[in-house]
Amino acid sequence: MRIFGKGRHRPSASWRQATDRAFTLIGDGRYEDAGALLTRAADLEPWLSESWFNLALLHKFRHDWEQARTAGLRAVALLDRETGAPDWWNVGIAATALQDWPLARRAWQAYGLRVPGGATAAGEPTGMELGSAAVRLSPEGEAEVVWGRRLDPARIEVLSIPLPSSGRRWGEVVLHDGVPHGERTTAAGHSFPVFDEIELWAPSPVPTWVVLLEAATESDRDALERLAADAGFAAEDWSSSVRLLCRMCSESRMPSDEGDEEHLDPHDHSEPGHPGPLGHRTDGQLWVPERECGVAAPASLVRGLLDGWVADSPDSRDWRDLEEVC
Repeated sequence: MRIFGKGRHRPSASWRQATDRAFTLIGDGRYEDAGALLTRAADLEPWLSESWFNLALLHKFRHDWEQARTAGLRAVALLDRETGAPDWWNVGIAATALQDWPLARRAWQAYGLRVPGGATAAGEPTGMELGSAAVRLSPEGEAEVVWGRRLDPARIEVLSIPLPSSGRRWGEVVLHDGVPHGERTTAAGHSFPVFDEIELWAPSPVPTWVVLLEAATESDRDALERLAADAGFAAEDWSSSVRLLCRMCSESRMPSDEGDEEHLDPHDHSEPGHPGPLGHRTDGQLWVPERECGVAAPASLVRGLLDGWVADSPDSRDWRDLEEVC
């Protein structure tokens, strides 16, 4: 992304060259060198909001939230439009990271969003009713897209059970970027954005377990997921829910649930016929009783939860090989 001034005057050639070079360095991960160039650009054109927007963006990439807030506030002070500027969105992310709730409220309202409560309210914004979305955990590493509930424009509470490779847990809150990278659709025609995680905002105390189930039918599997939810925690059949996608597919418009399709998803790069992260489908759409399942529950509860599930139908259910993985 390259942001050039269009409002008050055309930026100088030196400003454009420094900014172009800085974003090339950012793409290479050379943030320190890019910072020197963007600081020089801000010295050349300090009255351009874009100079400070670019610096705020760099500080966001570096997770330097104090500097991102400072540069962001200088950017919005120079804006020539009332609402909808991405400068305010970056200020909102930085303020949320710092738990500066009055500024976060002000930023979202200045962007044009409705935020319940006054702009100077001390508490975090609640009740914005932004619905569900997907978030890509560890976007620069072994990325994984999971489902969550949007708490505000910059935070998602993770409601899926992430795979242990992500280092994330069910119930954690992650700070995320504002521009979606991809979309997930449902058979009903609804679409949900996929946001990239920036960093962990609030950890979860609930550990993740992996267990092998013997579930004779889908109804048996569903019963465990309901039992965990009723206890205030979660279980997820990774054998059904996990798909391995290349980056191009993951960042595109993808169906969120292929369970009712007649053929294997051509974008699924996993191996059919294997439970868990090796494949979410079986040849011929047959149900495989052995399921690899993730469970999010305290150590004091998880075995009792599984034993209770078996006790409700001992002829069609069993479990083994329980292991804490995250």
